[in-house]
Amino acid sequence: MMRCAECKGKGLCGLPKCPIMQRFYALTNEKPQSEYMGPSPSIFIGSSGYPRVVGGPLLLRESDTPTDWITRGLGMEEIVGIRSKTILGSQPVKTVLEKAQEVALSCRPLDVEARFEKPIRYDLSFDGTVAPIGLSGKLSKVSVLDNAVVEPAVDRYTSDTDVRATEAASSLFQEGIDVYRITSLLTAGLLGSKRKFVPTRWAITAVDDMVSKDLRKRVCRLVPLQDILVHSALLYGNRIVLLFIPSPDFRFEMIERWQSNSLWGGDEDVVVVDGEKKKKQGYSPIAGAYYSARLAVLEHLESIGRTARVVVIRDISGDYWAPLGTWVIREATRAALKSPAIPCPDLQSGEAMVTALLGSSFWRSRSDLIRDLRSQRTFADFF
Repeated sequence: MMRCAECKGKGLCGLPKCPIMQRFYALTNEKPQSEYMGPSPSIFIGSSGYPRVVGGPLLLRESDTPTDWITRGLGMEEIVGIRSKTILGSQPVKTVLEKAQEVALSCRPLDVEARFEKPIRYDLSFDGTVAPIGLSGKLSKVSVLDNAVVEPAVDRYTSDTDVRATEAASSLFQEGIDVYRITSLLTAGLLGSKRKFVPTRWAITAVDDMVSKDLRKRVCRLVPLQDILVHSALLYGNRIVLLFIPSPDFRFEMIERWQSNSLWGGDEDVVVVDGEKKKKQGYSPIAGAYYSARLAVLEHLESIGRTARVVVIRDISGDYWAPLGTWVIREATRAALKSPAIPCPDLQSGEAMVTALLGSSFWRSRSDLIRDLRSQRTFADFF
């Protein structure tokens, strides 16, 4: 079976119609229009053909923030409904960048007036990183009708052209600015000493990675967790199970399984594993999901003042029928860490609990971290 991420609705799987595109299209009730006047909550910049890319404001009369969708208790069908009505108004980035920066800078949606060269069309784009967009239109003109409302921290770091983007992103996060806002600022070229726009797909993972590396420096200096703990949550067909193991050194591992006949699973299960010791080597084969899960784990460890070795298992069923973006993994991991921890008396009990929650032991033979713990003496051996 052809992977949807490679196909993106081109029909490479041999089916007469892409099931993902059909379900999005069924929820698209926007009529062809050549003008739009209303809110723009964020921006999008594509990566195809970089640096000669197109992008612009997202035109949408609803919230564009995943945390809002979860707070409202929206299901997948409702989120797909929102994304199917989202319009990308695009121009070559150099043409529209100034207007896009105004939209990105504001902490509340700005009203814009947009005119399209031709009526907007259904043009679904999706992959595993960005939230899908259902409609698009090439802009002939766009005007921002009101003024940006900017948080003091955002104003400070977007005005400072001496601070590096990595430091700005980490400092904004420490001051309570969420990763979705920081991603938008980085995308629009509003952070760093050498400023340039960053395609949205790249910016999402870059922000997760930059913030995580800064968090890791602090987490590595914390005292070890005292108990073996297991957390779990289910979000849109994504089961996340986390195993925390006391250790004086932070270590992270992620195991991801796409079940057979799931969105990207094919005829058999597809399992991908990646991890890190002192630092991450190369780009993860799990792609953006790895960095989103790691960020959630590190922010949790900092919040409780502990360090640990952590195994994250993401198990994806056929209930996850449309790729919504890596925010799902970040928020599913955060939800798991907000759930009551299940304490386990020893590693064997912890492994058994993880297997029980997953309903499968597929992960055990794949975990290098568990294998190393069984073959090496650990901090706990001295107590």
